[in-house]
Amino acid sequence: MVNYDKDIKAAVEVMRRGGVILYPTDTVWGIGCDATNAEAVARVYAIKHREDSKALICLVDSDARLQRYVRNVPNVAWDMIELATKPLTLILDGAVNLAPNLVAEDGSVAIRVTHEPFSQQLCYRFQKAIVSTSANISGEPPASNYCDLSPELIEAVDYVCTSRRQEKKPHTPSAIVRLRPDGEVEVIRK
Repeated sequence: MVNYDKDIKAAVEVMRRGGVILYPTDTVWGIGCDATNAEAVARVYAIKHREDSKALICLVDSDARLQRYVRNVPNVAWDMIELATKPLTLILDGAVNLAPNLVAEDGSVAIRVTHEPFSQQLCYRFQKAIVSTSANISGEPPASNYCDLSPELIEAVDYVCTSRRQEKKPHTPSAIVRLRPDGEVEVIRK
């Protein structure tokens, strides 16, 4: 088994070349790629058999990195991130510096600051936002653990992380909250 640092290094190298990875996140296992690379994002949609009109989530490692991808982060977003008791994905308007096919038609992006050690370190070392959509074919249940990944997904990507493969515990997708420019808050998924 590859150690943690080598695993992250290998995943980062694959994403820098435009590749797609499977990796453990702060929620379920994810399909990931460079969130600024439109060709890599298109591959993720194809691997999932998902329409590109359905937006994908991306992960960042810090508040500072979040600000690189959203023009004006509303103050309430910072409070929500700080007070969240489980992983929280925010849909924010004014997406910038991301692949066009990752940004929703209305100019918003679904983005989450991860605090889980592996995915946070992966984002930190990559130095960019990483796509983080659930590791499943569209319509099927997400893979909570490595053992839940379908052979089709494993064969479709360029690298499968080795970290946390032995884990067998329940994981759930993040909560999703839409913050509108007028201050309206809409809970999409609890």
